[in-house]
Amino acid sequence: MSEEKEKAGTAELSAQEGRKGDPRDIDFLLDIPLEVTVELGRTRMYIRDLLQLAQGSVLELEKLAGEQMEVLINNKLVARGEVVVVNDKFGVRLTDIVSPSERINKLK
Repeated sequence: MSEEKEKAGTAELSAQEGRKGDPRDIDFLLDIPLEVTVELGRTRMYIRDLLQLAQGSVLELEKLAGEQMEVLINNKLVARGEVVVVNDKFGVRLTDIVSPSERINKLK
């Protein structure tokens, strides 16, 4: 009889796991940490220029002033936004979310 109960419990668990839209299906993913980066801009330089950097040096970036920042999650572009100040800290107001299909295409 114990074996029958175990089989019934396993069948019930399998049925629960198979339900679509059941929030328990993804609950285990919700606490996985992700690295979020907001990219102000990029530049390339030679080692000789890198070695000459000092306090007060200015690095010129490829982005124009006022251009949208890129929001990367685990080094993958997911959104774009504009810089805002919130309680004396910098933040980013999202203005454009990259579509899932666009994200997938960039992986290829």
